[in-house]
Amino acid sequence: MPLTVKGRRSRSARLVITLLIGTVPIALGFAILYLQAQRSLEDSTARTAQEAVRQFDLMLDNTEQAARALLPLAGQACDRDRQLALREQVTRRPFVRSTNLIFDSVNYCSSLFGDRFVAELKAEDYVAGQLLLMPGNPVTPDTALLVYRQSEGRRGALATVDGYHLTNALRLISPYSDLLLQVGPNWLSSQGKVLDSTPPSYPVAPSHLSSSRYPYSVAAGMPQGEVWRYMKARYPALFSLLIFFGALSAVLGHWLQKRTSWPGHELHRALEAGEFIPYFQPVVRGDTLQWAGIEVLMRWQHPKQGLVRPDMFIPFAEHCGLIVPMTRSLMRQTSTVLAPHAAQLVDGFHVGVNITASHCLDLALVDDCREFLAAFPPGKVSLVLELTERELIQPTEITHQLFEQLHGLGVLIAIDDFGTGHSSLGYLRQFKVDFLKIDQSFVAMIGIDALSRHILDSIIELSAKLDLGIVAEGVETVLQSEYLAAQGVDYLQGYLFGRPMPGDEFLVALSKH
Repeated sequence: MPLTVKGRRSRSARLVITLLIGTVPIALGFAILYLQAQRSLEDSTARTAQEAVRQFDLMLDNTEQAARALLPLAGQACDRDRQLALREQVTRRPFVRSTNLIFDSVNYCSSLFGDRFVAELKAEDYVAGQLLLMPGNPVTPDTALLVYRQSEGRRGALATVDGYHLTNALRLISPYSDLLLQVGPNWLSSQGKVLDSTPPSYPVAPSHLSSSRYPYSVAAGMPQGEVWRYMKARYPALFSLLIFFGALSAVLGHWLQKRTSWPGHELHRALEAGEFIPYFQPVVRGDTLQWAGIEVLMRWQHPKQGLVRPDMFIPFAEHCGLIVPMTRSLMRQTSTVLAPHAAQLVDGFHVGVNITASHCLDLALVDDCREFLAAFPPGKVSLVLELTERELIQPTEITHQLFEQLHGLGVLIAIDDFGTGHSSLGYLRQFKVDFLKIDQSFVAMIGIDALSRHILDSIIELSAKLDLGIVAEGVETVLQSEYLAAQGVDYLQGYLFGRPMPGDEFLVALSKH
């Protein structure tokens, strides 16, 4: 299609127009993506601050309840009964580390030391007479401490929150943004240090939120350059798409009529041709290392390019609205491969399939799961749907109804790559889930990075408290396997036990196990 009817332009003019047509949409696209990424980061830090306030309010609710229960005992003798009452509050309240009784501003009775440690306290040290953020105490001088004080006349009671809980919350609520807790002039960083200097200012997506119930605030934000890092991490497929459209726009008339080479059409063609095939990666039990299931992974067997990695087409499939029919095809192919060999599977054999927000817009997924389970004898397989976080799943009436019907079928729900997304903790609160899948980035740091190991241990501890099963991904060494098994991780997955393999290779491997 010619760009003009006034005759043939000179070669230099055509070159300039070609460059303009190619670069303008790319530049505009990058600008739009930059603004979108900036807005996404601002929304993320705002949600992070809100979640942090919610978590810290919950901790302080525990201390407030403990202090209120102990306040009538203030002024009484620090005998065995009073000390037992102090210690009872510590054991009953999940976030309370220690409790104290105060009379006439004197801390005279402690759950840790009884009446052996007496100290005078200054009410003015506490913000609004309630909160004090300390860098430590004689028991743990290098561990932060948040002290809640409740007073009534000459009587008072203290309850403290250990800095371990505070820093864990700062780290786990959002691993992507920086987060700090401020109480009066003191503030606590995610590294667990209490400082009285001016808190840092965040150049990207700053968010500041004060609690409406207690005298503290939180600040969240990101360092300079985070917008570009976010774009590179989240939009690689869109960058490729921008360049593709820029090149396509730069081609003269006869190229404009070849729009069937647009990736959306290519994905449609590949879906109809059955080029998206399942690969299976074994999942083993943490204690016995016996095969307990598989994760089903999608691969594109392109007739010209060969095997295409999923990160090259899955994001665009979600963007084009094709991920639902592609997943349906994957589940049908999986049942076709496994059902004739069901006798070789252990009862309750786990089959994991990834789903996204697109699957949660209606109840069609229930029929897909029912069809998959019907291909196997009852109780032979357990279908596990793994929630990915490339798109946020909204807690609507449809999603709650969907998850309820899935659980009614016996389908299990897992959160994939837990600890790396912006909404992992939100999913735990909003949806009933059965498993957490630890991201391989934490597993890779076992024996290397102490901070990542602490986060890993906290996730395992969280799953135990919530009575959730846990799966560790990316296990590649015996050291990692033994460490995770010792921590009580239920299932392991990674190259140590088997790489993703096509159906025929998997059946051969299955016969050996």
